[in-house]
This record gives sequence, C-alpha cells and structure tokens, in this order.
Amino acid sequence: QVYIVESGGGLAQPGGSLRLSCAASGSIFRLYTMAWYRQAPGKQRELVASITSGGNTNYVDSVKGRFTISRDNVQITVYLQMNSLKPEDTAVYYCNTDPPNYHGIDYWGKGTLVTVSS
Repeated sequence: QVYIVESGGGLAQPGGSLRLSCAASGSIFRLYTMAWYRQAPGKQRELVASITSGGNTNYVDSVKGRFTISRDNVQITVYLQMNSLKPEDTAVYYCNTDPPNYHGIDYWGKGTLVTVSS
C-alpha cells in the first residue's frame, strides 16, 4: 500500500520556525516531483512549494525567502523548513505529488496543522 504521512506541525509564535516532514512509502516516490500544499480555514488548498527528483525547487511568492523545501531520496522523505512564520501561514499542510495524485492514486493524507499565533 502506498501512502504519505505528514508530521511536524504545531503552534508557533510569529517570527518562529517549524519543520514539517513527509514520509512516503514506496521507492517510486523518488522519481516524482513532490510538493507541500496548505489549506487555511475558508480558503482553497494552494501549492506552497515543490521539488523535483533532481532537487529543483519552486515556491509560491508569499513564502519565498522564508520556507525551504528539501528531500532525502534515501529515506524517501520531504521536508519543509518554515522560518519567519506569520499568522497568515496558519493552515493544514499536506504533502503530495505535483501535480497531486499521480496516476490517479489518492495520496492526500490527514495533513499536519500549523498555527501561528502569539
């Protein structure tokens, strides 16, 4: 069974940092472009950052310079280092392929909640 599990969320103060982890089962994920998405209350899910199998990265403008996506293809894990957090970063963060659900497989997990508040 192929699955993705996110972890690392929690409560952070504005200006603080968190590191999210995404563990993927199955060596096939080493070949995929992976991404972090987020969904804030009352808003649509958006792509935050993506990383190709070769390590090329892309970010939504609102997190450029603050977030860093990386991957470990040995452990099949994708990370999102979030620095200088803002209240508007509050959301449930999900990990998936980019585009989501490669080959029609539903990889959406439960996500991990990030709350930025003083």
